[in-house]
Amino acid sequence: MSDKLFDVEYYEKQDGTFPAEEFILAQNPKMEAKLFRMVELLESEGNELREPYSKNLKDGIFEIRATQGNNITRVLYFFVVGRKIILTHGFTKKTQTTPPPEIDRAKKYRNDYYEREEKKNV
Repeated sequence: MSDKLFDVEYYEKQDGTFPAEEFILAQNPKMEAKLFRMVELLESEGNELREPYSKNLKDGIFEIRATQGNNITRVLYFFVVGRKIILTHGFTKKTQTTPPPEIDRAKKYRNDYYEREEKKNV
């Protein structure tokens, strides 16, 4: 495996929780291992990672994908300038397409992330 080219971080909500990390850790051991493997792939491949592992959803929101039996999970993320990737949150997929509210939540978290980063740099 190639060296880590991207820094993958978990988005932190205002209340100090990390939705993506908490989602991954709440999965059964096999699914958790698969999701952590996807995060490792994301660290080494970044924007070169494609289906079936990653998919560009819309408006700069992407997902890493893992399946185990009938259980289909997704963790959404976005890129930050400087080879950084922020994992926003995860969910168990029940439909063919990613539900729009999940994409909206990732965008909301991204906006919050950028607003707080801007305040740090003022």
